[in-house]
Amino acid sequence: MKEMKRYSLTLTVNNETHEVVAPPNRTLLEVLREDLHLTGTKEGCGEGACGSCTVLVDGQPVRSCLTLAVAMEGRKITTIEGLAQGGRLHPIQAAFVEHHAIQCGFCSPGMILTAYALLNENPNPGEAEIRRAISGNVCRCTGYAKIVKAVQSLAGEGR
Repeated sequence: MKEMKRYSLTLTVNNETHEVVAPPNRTLLEVLREDLHLTGTKEGCGEGACGSCTVLVDGQPVRSCLTLAVAMEGRKITTIEGLAQGGRLHPIQAAFVEHHAIQCGFCSPGMILTAYALLNENPNPGEAEIRRAISGNVCRCTGYAKIVKAVQSLAGEGR
């Protein structure tokens, strides 16, 4: 069997430059977890349906299990590890903790990054808009009410 060609990639993840060598079929999720050891990004379904693997690419939520790493050269990738600064949680992370929106924690990285992107796009979303934004992220623990409350706490005046 012929070995697949490997490509040298320069990826910008959490404002740091990383050199990675990967075959063309390697997903961004695999590179983040296995090569860069950024394990906050989770693999749930492997089909892009659950949202556990969500990261931000140029500020927009993207399913990293469906995204090829070779397509990410020159793009700005943010994982859950990239939100906290100087050992302090980002306000959206703190809101999830404060409102008990994290239970098992498996969906939390994707949910938080999705909420972060929503608040950057619209600093004052209503409940329906929050629910629509997070609708692609599956949570089997919280029933979503606490997640919505956490995001609402940062909307408008609460921000």
